[in-house]
Amino acid sequence: MIPFLEILLALPFAAAAALALLRPRSRATAAWLAAAAPLLGLALLAWMTPAVLQGWPLRAEHAWIPQLGLDFTLRLDGLAWMFAGMVLAIGALVVLYAHYYLAEEDSAPRFFGFLMLFMGSMLGVVIAGNLLLMLVFWELTSISSFLLIGFWYRRQDAREGARMALAITGGGGLALLGGVLLIGRIVGSYDLETVLASGQAIRASHLYPWVLGLVLAGVFTKSAQFPLHFWLPHAMAAPTPVSAYLHSATMVKAGVFLLARLHPALAGTDLFFYVVTSVGAVTLLLGAWHAIFQHDLKGLLAYSTISHLGLITVLFGLSTPMAVVAGVFHILNHATFKASLFMAAGIIDHETGTRDMRRLGGLRRLMPATSALAIIASLAMAGIPLLNGFLSKEMFFTEALDVPGHGFMRLAVALAALLYGIFGVAYSLRFVHETFLGEGPRAIERAPHEPPRWMRAPVALLVLLCVAVGTAPAWTVAPVLHAAAGAILGPALPEYSLSVWHGFNLPLLMSLCGIAGGIALYFGLRRLLDLHAIARQSLGRYLFRWNMEALYALAERFTAKVANGRLQRSLLWLVLAALVAGAWPFLSGQHAPLQLRAPQPMPLLGWLLWLVLVACTAFTIRLYRQRLLALVVLGGAGLVVSLAFVFLSAPDLALTQLLVEMVSLALLLLGLHYLPARSPPERRPRRRIRDVLVAAAAGLGTGLLAYAVMTRAQGDPASVEMLARSLPEAYGRNVVNVILVDFRGFDTFGEITVFAIAALIVHALLRRARLAPEKVISGPPIKLPVPADLAQLMFPLTLTVSVFLFLRGHNAPGGGFIAGLVLAVPLLIQYVVQGAASVESRFGFDYIRCIGVGLVVAGTGGAAALLFDLPFLTSGHAEPVLPWIGEVPLASAMVFDTGVYLVVFGGAMLILSMLGTIKPSRTRVAQLGVIEPASRSTRTGELG
Repeated sequence: MIPFLEILLALPFAAAAALALLRPRSRATAAWLAAAAPLLGLALLAWMTPAVLQGWPLRAEHAWIPQLGLDFTLRLDGLAWMFAGMVLAIGALVVLYAHYYLAEEDSAPRFFGFLMLFMGSMLGVVIAGNLLLMLVFWELTSISSFLLIGFWYRRQDAREGARMALAITGGGGLALLGGVLLIGRIVGSYDLETVLASGQAIRASHLYPWVLGLVLAGVFTKSAQFPLHFWLPHAMAAPTPVSAYLHSATMVKAGVFLLARLHPALAGTDLFFYVVTSVGAVTLLLGAWHAIFQHDLKGLLAYSTISHLGLITVLFGLSTPMAVVAGVFHILNHATFKASLFMAAGIIDHETGTRDMRRLGGLRRLMPATSALAIIASLAMAGIPLLNGFLSKEMFFTEALDVPGHGFMRLAVALAALLYGIFGVAYSLRFVHETFLGEGPRAIERAPHEPPRWMRAPVALLVLLCVAVGTAPAWTVAPVLHAAAGAILGPALPEYSLSVWHGFNLPLLMSLCGIAGGIALYFGLRRLLDLHAIARQSLGRYLFRWNMEALYALAERFTAKVANGRLQRSLLWLVLAALVAGAWPFLSGQHAPLQLRAPQPMPLLGWLLWLVLVACTAFTIRLYRQRLLALVVLGGAGLVVSLAFVFLSAPDLALTQLLVEMVSLALLLLGLHYLPARSPPERRPRRRIRDVLVAAAAGLGTGLLAYAVMTRAQGDPASVEMLARSLPEAYGRNVVNVILVDFRGFDTFGEITVFAIAALIVHALLRRARLAPEKVISGPPIKLPVPADLAQLMFPLTLTVSVFLFLRGHNAPGGGFIAGLVLAVPLLIQYVVQGAASVESRFGFDYIRCIGVGLVVAGTGGAAALLFDLPFLTSGHAEPVLPWIGEVPLASAMVFDTGVYLVVFGGAMLILSMLGTIKPSRTRVAQLGVIEPASRSTRTGELG
């Protein structure tokens, strides 16, 4: 069976990966590549449409981490199908629009790569069949939106808007995680179908209020509901294609999608009704009122989005079957007219150089086609008859007048609906009147003219949909609405009519009152107030900035107390925390008292190793002020530890320890160049006494823990199970390597990821570091021909040994980690002996790309098992017969081990190459030690 759902989800992520490899100026290629993902996705979705419309949800399931209830489950029912279609269709139009919108200096591959990541994340949210998997994609939408909002990262408002969006929606994501975990505890599963079928159990649980509160926190932050709505207007610092996509089909729609998705499990209680309806109603009115007084086109549209999201929230809060249908309908309608309006605003900004309505006006004469399209979309937003917004607004009015069993709430919701109708017409009228009608434009940067044809094409297509749905809903949107609403309501889906005309009734009267009242309100405000002079400040932005500044101040005070910049202080806190954590089980009685046992005899060689180890440790402490000498003695301690592993028959550990010791020695030798030759003496006797006591306690505690582990009662040790399973299940005789790449492969993947991040952080910190003047050695470097020749001769030999250890690692001591270190050692020696410039002039190896390729290879090797319905990093085995060689045993774990090999080699070399290439200061100001803030580059932070 073809994995349609898996391919559908993978398309945007594959496009993002491909776009990351393009050059910044590959604009056309980037656009075509980005467009291919949603177009192919729409083709796949069309192939699956007949089954979905017949009420047969499609499902794909792969075991991932079954012990935690986390399976890679994808599920496509009517609701997911509708949202997936919105994400892909509007995404394709946004790609076409953005190709013409982006300026020449903007990196198209970077923009489209972020956009594809955003698209894939939203697709993952809507088709995830496991709540934990949905949470993964939920957080990815926050991260990818952060990247898109901050795309113009040189602008202060873009950076601030991106941080604000990430902080608010990320906090909501943490709350949602808590709610999902509580749902799993109540239901006993995170599978979406099981959760939706367990609504009665969830609502009956004493944890239901906590579940509802945490889930709604995630929903309200994502969909910009009061009081956490303020981040959305500040996200308008993003490029307009991002705003169009974010407001219509992604990000903010994720919240209302989740509200619809979990509606069968959470709705049906008074608590749900009052909380969701009240928050939605306040947001509905607040957003609409603020929209009237915005001067920026995108600002007006942003607040209108907040209002429309409040409308959708109110409908789902009412929870009647027809209210749910109306909510789904308005999600569709809002996506079409809001995407077209944002694109029209972007065209105006693109062609005039401004979005300020105070400087616009009269564009109907200069841009007639764009004006006509934007006016029709604005009328749809206002809910004018024969356009799609009118139909869902009428349904909203009908449900607002028929709130069952809640007298006060019926009146409040009906009044909120009427005010929404008035405010919506008012801000839509201002958008049209001050942009396209009247006199103007005034003091604009460019001569307005129509945009390229294909830039306007997405707007025209979306406006055509607004008209088609508004005039013939039964022929256009009815099947989509039936499938999506049916996925939420199931058998409770009511009979309803999508006719344009329902006769003279109270909802129609409310619509007419809203239109008349909106016109009167707008022109009344123009007569009574100078709308252009009103400047509204964002209270939410002020509170957010105040809160962030308070947190920074608190963090600074805490850091000054805990870590004052001295390494000794940080180590002291670390050791004290370890002491408390280690002693707590013994002090609290959770661990049985230590049992003294007769010691085992130790041979003479063991005593000799122990004596050398103690001597090296003692001399290191004694010689600590003479750093080079102390480093040599400390290397002896590491060598003895390696010999101890050999003595205890642990060759893998011995090899690893020895190689880490060699790499660490080279690292420290390079680091010593930037430190004083001697450590300063400790001048405070009390501090010396404190350090001695803490060190003694730590050493004694470590010894006692080791003794407790070695003398504990033997049950069934894990080693027995590992030895028994290694060969038959993982096809490897080297149990240590099998544990690393198979049994605990996920841990290893996390460890190499952390190592890669650490190497990149070192690179970022040191690439602009400059030597202090007193550390610059004048004259050419000293040549050491004999060591240099030996180091060069060692390289082909160690390369051979490295490949040999890598290939044998699954069945004998070796593996990717050891082999990567073996390959790094001769290069490190050359760095120390010959200098970085000499080595890199001959090799010129890109260590950063090596790390990236290694992570991709390791991840691909682990994910390949999912294609065979096996858990991540499950090993496969084959024994092909090769000519002249015979049978060759191969394990798929070798692919993952290759990634480990590349990451270890690339990370170690990146760290040490950066330490070896710190350059002297290039400026006289920095050489004199004078750093003026004004002399720093605003872009890079470098001294000028």
